[in-house]
Amino acid sequence: MATGLLVGAADVAPRAVALELLDHLPGVHTDSGLTRLEKNLLLEIRLPRVLAAAMVGGLLALAGAGYQGVFRNPLADPYLLGAAAGAGVGATATIAMWPGDPAAAVPVAAFAGALAGVALAYALGSAAGGGGTATLLLAGVAVSAFLGAVQTFLMQRDAQELQRIYSWVLGGVAAADGSQLLAVLPYAAVSTVVLLLHGRLLDLLGVGDEEAVALGLSARRVRVLVLAAASLATATAVAVGGLIGFVGIVVPHVVRRLAGTSYRAVLPLSLLAGAAFLVLADVLARTAVAPGELPLGVVTAFVGGPFFVLVLRAVRGRSAL
Repeated sequence: MATGLLVGAADVAPRAVALELLDHLPGVHTDSGLTRLEKNLLLEIRLPRVLAAAMVGGLLALAGAGYQGVFRNPLADPYLLGAAAGAGVGATATIAMWPGDPAAAVPVAAFAGALAGVALAYALGSAAGGGGTATLLLAGVAVSAFLGAVQTFLMQRDAQELQRIYSWVLGGVAAADGSQLLAVLPYAAVSTVVLLLHGRLLDLLGVGDEEAVALGLSARRVRVLVLAAASLATATAVAVGGLIGFVGIVVPHVVRRLAGTSYRAVLPLSLLAGAAFLVLADVLARTAVAPGELPLGVVTAFVGGPFFVLVLRAVRGRSAL
């Protein structure tokens, strides 16, 4: 986060940045020596952007770890149950049909769409097979395919807004502001607390349903709570940053390699590492082609694509053994 605040097209002294941030703490008064333009750059542009990237990255990585614990699959993704597809439909419909400037309505529509996509997948999976993990996974694939077709149809109906739609789909936090972050903060806090509290229970699920039941654990209840919290975290992240892929796969996998397989460690470390990863990815996005800017989703895909191949090879190697 310090790197995100200091690195950019305009150079700002680290000491001045620290003094300016301290000046906004209650009861603290310091003189940073920054000009009004530099203060606006720091407080109105860089700080909200860094906070948004940290929130989105942390939530996606935490949700990814939760999904992987429930499905017992290191390749499980936060967008697994139709969250991304639902958010895409909500955002696309708003951009295409909203009268006037839809900027303020897009995050709300994406949030609602993501939750609706997950709810539809869970309802379909429960009706088809009682909510087992394999059935939920297939339901998520089916719902994602259907909602993806709906989004394509909406995009074709309003070709004039294709650039804005693709800009949102590729992800980014450049437009994030303090009011938007405060609006989604309660959802981020609730989902984070629920997931962190279920670390030990996910460890018990990992030994098998029968063993978990023998220890007095309701496997179905734990799955429902973790899936709901992970889906809420995903919807919150999507509402702020758009569709940013690979964070939920790459970060928990790296954490698991470094810190072991216990979810009591994997969940909180994924939260921190995901926040750090996306902040640094955003720094790269706004400096690599300066004065232009890369979509944040493109940067994470450049990193995550090759890493995903390495994970697949590792999984295949273990299966062969």
